[in-house]
Amino acid sequence: MNNPGFSEKPQNSSAESGEEIPPALRDTDTPEATPNQVRQFQPMVLVIGGVVGFIMLAVISGFLFFLTAPKKTATSQPSPVSSTPGIAQTGTSVNPQDNADTVLGHLTYAEAPESELAPISRDGRIKMRKAAAEKYQAMVRAARSAGVILLPISGFRSVKDQEQLFFDVGAQRNQTPAQRAALSAPPGHSEHHTGYAVDIGDGATPATNLQTTFDKTKAYQWLEGNAARFSFEMSFPKDNAQGVSYEPWHWRFVGDRDSLETFYKAKNIKPAKIPQ
Repeated sequence: MNNPGFSEKPQNSSAESGEEIPPALRDTDTPEATPNQVRQFQPMVLVIGGVVGFIMLAVISGFLFFLTAPKKTATSQPSPVSSTPGIAQTGTSVNPQDNADTVLGHLTYAEAPESELAPISRDGRIKMRKAAAEKYQAMVRAARSAGVILLPISGFRSVKDQEQLFFDVGAQRNQTPAQRAALSAPPGHSEHHTGYAVDIGDGATPATNLQTTFDKTKAYQWLEGNAARFSFEMSFPKDNAQGVSYEPWHWRFVGDRDSLETFYKAKNIKPAKIPQ
């Protein structure tokens, strides 16, 4: 019999079930991943792993390349060539060892083609390169207007001509090759092969031709003061580094690109100091 005024306790109360914590507040376990979720996660892991591996491989490869790459070494640059043609070579430095074909202190030179030559003497036998010949003739006219007679003694010489001059004359004078080289270049090593060199004498004093006393003549004195204006310079001044005997009569043209490169390029020749 029910007692009026009292209600029955709920059958599913927490007290009767022996649980102190309401269901809404109980701790719940993390659900385990299903097989489908695992299969979906595996490709992502492989992709990330591949990217990381590629980055590590690139870093290692770059490091190894840095260690093994050849290092650049500083190289000496050739001394600049004076842009002022006709400067005398006094004070220049010529190292014959820089030219692999050097013989007895003389540098190697190619023979000028016949088609490039023009006469500078009245009989037409003495020739120079066309550009050099034109400047030489202009220099002769300028000297003559000053009362000086410049006489051409020798211009272009072939290798064959140089052979006779070097060996035959050397034998006649009982000279060794070294002694002969101090006076004349071996064949293939004469500036006369280039067509840019000329031996000059004084028409008023022919006895000084090809002699060191030429430097006492009016012709030499005029050349010393005026040759540069016509792009000529003396090849073998006193105490020149090549060891060639002093030749005040031997002058060369350096007034265009080809002539300048012929005498200066790859020979480690430092430009002379420009007179103040």
